[in-house]
This record gives sequence, C-alpha cells and structure tokens, in this order.
Amino acid sequence: MASPIVVGTTIGAAALGARYLIRGWQTFKAAPRVRRFYPGGFEQVMTRREAALILGVRESAVLEKIKEAHRRVMVANHPDAGGSHYIASKINEAKEVLLGKTKTANSAF
Repeated sequence: MASPIVVGTTIGAAALGARYLIRGWQTFKAAPRVRRFYPGGFEQVMTRREAALILGVRESAVLEKIKEAHRRVMVANHPDAGGSHYIASKINEAKEVLLGKTKTANSAF
C-alpha cells in the first residue's frame, strides 16, 4: 500500500521541480543582458579600439552612428550637468580618433 503513495509523491515532486526549473529558465532567457563595462583605465595614447569602447560603437562605424553615440554619451557625462571634465575630454577625443580628425593623440589631461 505504501508503494503507490511513495511513487505518486515522487512523480509529483519531480513534476513540480521540472515546472519550477522551466519557468526559471524562461525568465532568465527573457531578461535583458547587462553589458559589462571595460575593466581597464585609459591608455596613454588613445587607439581606435579604446575610442570605440568609450562611445559604444564598432571601430568601423559610420559617421552618423559615431555622432549619435557621441551625443548620447556626452549628454550623460557633460560637465555642465555634473559630469567630469576629464571624462568629457576623453569622449571628445574618442570622437576625433574615430572620425580621423585628431592632430595629436593625447588629450588635454
């Protein structure tokens, strides 16, 4: 007599556990991915790779994407809105490097 009760309880527990795992997996897949930030500091001479990482675009991005990304990042980090002058100069330098308008590779800081 105890055998059917144990089997039924085991099957029920396994079904509930599987349901819990499936719902958890679906929630995990639906959650937006959070991008990790670049873990290092700034290089002495800014490269195209570093400039692309700062602006959040590809190194081969078109002019419009670079300008839009520069505007978006500057709005968030502008010194008049409480941002850092150093970060703002690096953002501007990144735009110049990607557009190929840089005369010197060093920033003002």
